Amino acid sequence: MCLHNVLVDYPTLTSWFLFQALIDATSSESSLEEETGVRMVALFDHEEVGSDSAQGAGSPVMLNAVTRVTNTFGTKPNLLEKAAQRSYLVSADMAHALHPNYMATNHQPKLHGGLVIKNNANQRYATNAVTSFYFREIASKHNLPVQDFVVRNDMSCGSTIGPILASGVGIRTVDVGAPQLSMHSIREICAVDDVKYSYEHFKAFYQEFSHLDGKIVVDI
Repeated sequence: MCLHNVLVDYPTLTSWFLFQALIDATSSESSLEEETGVRMVALFDHEEVGSDSAQGAGSPVMLNAVTRVTNTFGTKPNLLEKAAQRSYLVSADMAHALHPNYMATNHQPKLHGGLVIKNNANQRYATNAVTSFYFREIASKHNLPVQDFVVRNDMSCGSTIGPILASGVGIRTVDVGAPQLSMHSIREICAVDDVKYSYEHFKAFYQEFSHLDGKIVVDI
């Protein structure tokens, strides 16, 4: 449901952003002619109760899927490890938008402000300086707004499947999300503009990550 063409009241917002972006980013053969990687979406159950289930992010399902895909390209030694090293995971949950009744002093993700890059020193989010750089570069190229959210390191906060997958599979990860109100309710509220920004950001990521990654050298 769209409220006065300003807010969207809908369940499973993130899933829609990602699926539509992937479909449109792979809709023609020409869009894949120079692609060196595999574009994919992975969805998991039970994130809200810890992800420890046969179909949750804590299971081997992600690693098994990457292994099976990698094995179709050959049987060279360390192929899986090399594929994981070159891969990049976007943990696309949502982000708590600034609530008028519970305003924080700093780090206030705003509705209509674009995707939020989430940071946490205690690794409740998997973002780091390198992984956030990729997402910022894509936003800059396409004139897309982007916001930051940093949780104080002496405060607890919720988490995502990002740290679970990053540590379990060994893939570079960024935690992002569109700002929303009523998170965890049966119907979430998001700004219409942020639906558009999220879709465009994810689509651009699918189309341009491989090319961008080939131009960046990280000295660790």
